[in-house]
Amino acid sequence: MPSKNTICLWYDGTALEAAKFYAETFPNSTVDAVHHAPGDYPSGKQGDVLTVEFTVMGIPCLGLNGGPALKHSDAFSFQVSTDDQAETDRLWNAIVGNGGQESACGWCKDKWGLSWQITPRALIAAITDPDQAAAKRAFEAMMEMVKIDIATIEAARRG
Repeated sequence: MPSKNTICLWYDGTALEAAKFYAETFPNSTVDAVHHAPGDYPSGKQGDVLTVEFTVMGIPCLGLNGGPALKHSDAFSFQVSTDDQAETDRLWNAIVGNGGQESACGWCKDKWGLSWQITPRALIAAITDPDQAAAKRAFEAMMEMVKIDIATIEAARRG
């Protein structure tokens, strides 16, 4: 049974390319179906790829090739919890190295403008540490980072 809640993401003709990239990059991700337009529409013609059903880390998504009118914003992002520095580096480098761009505090954007938070579990543990001083040190270290460096976060947490 299909999910009752699906994230719809707007693309300018590149929904299939994006879905394939996500499926190759993230675990538990697939391209599930490609649907072609049954008629002409404002940003395409009959037969063009209109929507792409895909899954990103178990989350059902629909890529809509709606045209150039709308752009992604930082108000929406996927937060990906990583288990170690190798996984953090692999995902970060895949996104940034495929035409994306770095941002701050573990955020980056893919080439389609969609924001991703590549967030090590160690970072969340550090900034939610019951020891407020340790949490503050880790938080301050994070605020200086682009990609998260777990060793630096853990060192800051320890003081």
